[in-house]
Amino acid sequence: MPDPLTLEGRHVRLEPMATDHLDELVEAATSDRSTFAYTPVPADRAAMEAYVAKALDRRRTGVHLPFVTRRLDDGRVVGSTRFYDLETWDWSSSAPGPEDDRVRPGPDTAHIGYTWLVPGAQRTPVNTEAKLLMLGHAFEGWRSRVVRIQTDARNQRSRRAIERLGCRLDGILRADRPAVDGGVRDTAVYSMTADEWPVARNHLESRLSGSPIDG
Repeated sequence: MPDPLTLEGRHVRLEPMATDHLDELVEAATSDRSTFAYTPVPADRAAMEAYVAKALDRRRTGVHLPFVTRRLDDGRVVGSTRFYDLETWDWSSSAPGPEDDRVRPGPDTAHIGYTWLVPGAQRTPVNTEAKLLMLGHAFEGWRSRVVRIQTDARNQRSRRAIERLGCRLDGILRADRPAVDGGVRDTAVYSMTADEWPVARNHLESRLSGSPIDG
C-alpha cells in the first residue's frame, strides 16, 4: 500500500485526506456548486461523511491516495483530488527483457481523478500546480509509465483543462457508468506517457511562471 504523502508547491498543498478535514470540505463543496453539473461532489454533510469514509477505506486497501486541496494564499481547502487505480504490471508472461527497466518504485499505471474545485479556484495556478505536483510525483517519484485522466465526455470545461496539461485523448468509452445527472455517462479517457512528461512539465512550469491566471 502506498504511504500517504503531502505534495506542496508555491500555490497549493495537497494534504492526505483525513476526517479532520470534514468541516472544510463541506464548506468548499456547498459554498458555490455552479460548476459541478458533471462532477460528483457531495452536496451536504452526510454525503461528505460517506465520501470521506469511502476514500479512506480505499486508501487502506492501497488502490486510492486521496488528497484535500489547500490554497496557500489564504489557507482554505478549495477541493479534493486523488490518485486511484494504481496498477503494477505483471510481467511474468512476457518475453525476457531488461530487468532494471521493469522494476519501478511505484505503480506502472496511475489514474488522477475524483477532482473538484470551488469555482473561484478553477483556471487559477491552484489547479495547474496541483496537476504539476501529481504528475511529477507519478513520473519522477514512482517512475510510472502512464497516467490516465477521465471525465464525462460532455464536460467540455474539464476536457479543455485536461488537454491543456498535455494529455492526449485515447478515446470515448460509451455507456461507461451512471452520470451525475441520472443518465448514462460516456467517458472521455486521456493519458500522458512517461516519454511525454518532460515536454508537458516544461510547458506547465512556463504557464505557472508566466501568468497569474491559468487552468
